[in-house]
Amino acid sequence: MKAEPKNDFLRPLADRMRPRDLSEFIGQPHLLGPGKPLRRALEGRTLHSMVFWGPPGTGKTTLARLLARSADALFLSVSAVLAGVKDIRQAIDQARADSDRPCVLFVDEVHRFNKVQQDAFLPHVENGTVTLVGATTENPSFELNNALLSRTRVYVLKPLERADIRAGIDRALSDPEHGLGGLQLRVSGVVRDQIAAAADGDLRRALNCLEIAADLAAAEGEISVAIATDVVSGGLRRFDKGGDMFYEQISALHKSVRGSSPDAALYWYARMLDGGCDPGYIARRVVRMAAEDIGNADPRALHLALDAWDAYDRLGSPEGHLVLAQAIVYLACAAKSNATYTAFDAAMRDAADSGSLEVPPHLRNAPTRLMHELGHGKAYRYAHDEPEAYAAGENYFPEALPPRRYYRPVARGLEQKIAEKLARLRALDEKKRS
Repeated sequence: MKAEPKNDFLRPLADRMRPRDLSEFIGQPHLLGPGKPLRRALEGRTLHSMVFWGPPGTGKTTLARLLARSADALFLSVSAVLAGVKDIRQAIDQARADSDRPCVLFVDEVHRFNKVQQDAFLPHVENGTVTLVGATTENPSFELNNALLSRTRVYVLKPLERADIRAGIDRALSDPEHGLGGLQLRVSGVVRDQIAAAADGDLRRALNCLEIAADLAAAEGEISVAIATDVVSGGLRRFDKGGDMFYEQISALHKSVRGSSPDAALYWYARMLDGGCDPGYIARRVVRMAAEDIGNADPRALHLALDAWDAYDRLGSPEGHLVLAQAIVYLACAAKSNATYTAFDAAMRDAADSGSLEVPPHLRNAPTRLMHELGHGKAYRYAHDEPEAYAAGENYFPEALPPRRYYRPVARGLEQKIAEKLARLRALDEKKRS
């Protein structure tokens, strides 16, 4: 563990204001409210291995420290960003050397350990040498080994409410021992709310901004709106490209379009842009939405999505954001059909399950004499020579595969007309076969 500076005020404000007991902890009432499981563990001084999963600045490290303190346990900390198996072994050796009391081994960013590194914990968790407490911003069910997950309990931490962030700011400004109370800074409620809003659920971010603003305002004795604006400007909302939040927001956009809610779709689109998502990625997903959820109910949707993508590539950001918004609104308002999507899925399953069935002879080409003599193309009926340009009763499936009906147009948009046409053609098939 790193040695702490002798001068407490050389440490960052967020670290100085870290809660020293449960009464100072802010947020997470679903875990720490009366009778909740994590509170019972803290109050009962009972330890079990666990993983804290949540966004930055929500108290994962603090909770691990409080757990160790409540059980009078040795607290050891490693970061998966910097540590390897050697560091894990050193921590285990230290836990064994101090075997008179329990040991909490806190692993920050535990999802960054590979399988071998995660497996290194297992025997020591099993035999009680350490109580493992991991912290992660990524979904543990994707990032942690099943063996390790089965030995831990996952607690999900939520982003802090704005009122919680404001409470943390107020406490830092009034605490003369660890906070900024000794500076006697003037900070209006408007400024406090401004910093709380910019923190976006991350108390550490709020305290970091507050500390920078306090340094800038030292001469004036007041953190003005102008200073606060300078400090918080440019801060992006939580988006976490490649992580859960990334996929959750894209999922929300897609489902809003599918659910014909243009307003919600625009909100999630704006959230993603605000969080720093690449608009080109959104454009690609919009094209997918047009094919998956609208399809032939309104074929113009696919054209519009492609045109919007092309227009964005030409205009760039931020000018091109509007054309993507136009496409998103159109798709949300368009008639919906997943008939092609489900039909394609069913066809892919049959193709995988049925093996390499031969093409029927009448559907094969016969560009050579040999192929003609083998019967390729024999008895093929040229549709354009048939009434209504349709060879009624003809079979286009492999002989070993009974004819399938994958595509079932919906009674919406253009697919309503397509459904009527296919029904008429099936009637001609029945007539031919009878």
